[in-house]
Amino acid sequence: MASALLSAPCFLSPKNKELGGFVSSFRSLNNGNLLHNHSLLRKKYGGSLVVTSVFGRKVKTTRETVIPEPDYRIPIVLLGLSGGLAYTNNLLPAAPVGLLGLLLLFQTTRVRFVFDEEALEVKVGEELENSGENVFVGGKNRWKYSSFVNWELWWPNFPILVYFKETQTKPEGQVHFFPVIFNGKQLYDIMVERAGPSQTSGPK
Repeated sequence: MASALLSAPCFLSPKNKELGGFVSSFRSLNNGNLLHNHSLLRKKYGGSLVVTSVFGRKVKTTRETVIPEPDYRIPIVLLGLSGGLAYTNNLLPAAPVGLLGLLLLFQTTRVRFVFDEEALEVKVGEELENSGENVFVGGKNRWKYSSFVNWELWWPNFPILVYFKETQTKPEGQVHFFPVIFNGKQLYDIMVERAGPSQTSGPK
């Protein structure tokens, strides 16, 4: 079942990882003995900062909001296909393909996947406004990562569709499909980080 991308008010990598170490040592002014040695591991992920302790000390993990960039390839391909069909006088298939291309083009300019610390949410507009109720299954277009049962990205080389199943909407599981109108590599990487590895999809 298509979810919020086609309905959100009208429709909706880790980049290079940097690993740095920070070691702070405080020594006694009296005898030079080591009073405290605390090493922190810092991982930067597209604006996200994760801080954990090397020595197993419990440190709160903070994951900042990540928003994959828009990707116009699918609507452009559909519009090109529609134009080709129209040029060869195949107007009947050209019309729906062209309309779908225009719809996805419009949605690419305004719909965003927002990955915050605990959930994926579909938002719209430059101000990232609430996308409202999901017209297909009801409820807010926001799903906690902990409720994800499985997810897939078809196909990693040229992602067309992203699927995920969650138990937040229905205890037995609710399926969602979205056209990939975002940077596929960024989408895949953040899904792996926040929702866990996919069963069959993988970067090629």
